[in-house]
Amino acid sequence: MNIKSSQTLVEEAQKSIETLNTAEVKKLEEKQEITLIDVRDIRELWKEGTIENSKHIPRGMLEFWLDPNSTYYKANKIKDTKKIVLFCALGWRSALATKSLVDMGFKNVAHVNGGFDALKKNGFKVIDKKKK
Repeated sequence: MNIKSSQTLVEEAQKSIETLNTAEVKKLEEKQEITLIDVRDIRELWKEGTIENSKHIPRGMLEFWLDPNSTYYKANKIKDTKKIVLFCALGWRSALATKSLVDMGFKNVAHVNGGFDALKKNGFKVIDKKKK
């Protein structure tokens, strides 16, 4: 079977989306101009924590929770028109998720180069995520 690799999908997505480095994210965060969204699986958040003030929308539910026509729509997840900045562990899932949101019609969306790992290494505060 001849399929396109996941790495190829990520590389193609990266050509058509905005990618921010951690310094750019920090500046936008300090100005309160972004909504950071962690798209990692909940088990990753329980194990490693998440970035303070970020929202969690799992990658598998992202499009459904943000689509007003979906039965899974969560109107309260994104209440403002700030830039949406997605991150995952290393930046691969968030690149695909960002491409998906762009394809849905979202205009002000980007992802973090290097993901949670880069944010953590560059001084973003990590907080625990407790099991409910």
